[in-house]
Amino acid sequence: MLHSMSTTVEPSSERSAAEVNEEIRALWLRSGGTLSVEQRAEYQRLVMEWANAAPESVNAA
Repeated sequence: MLHSMSTTVEPSSERSAAEVNEEIRALWLRSGGTLSVEQRAEYQRLVMEWANAAPESVNAA
């Protein structure tokens, strides 16, 4: 089953990359290491938010 990753990021309150990363870590902990379809969609959204919040030096790496 193929899933496409959306390239649009929902507007959200301006959170730091560290705050978004903490939420990503919490999602993985809650899931027990295996994401459901719904959790996978949330993970993808969070990764896009993290990428937009991360400093330019991280994005260039």
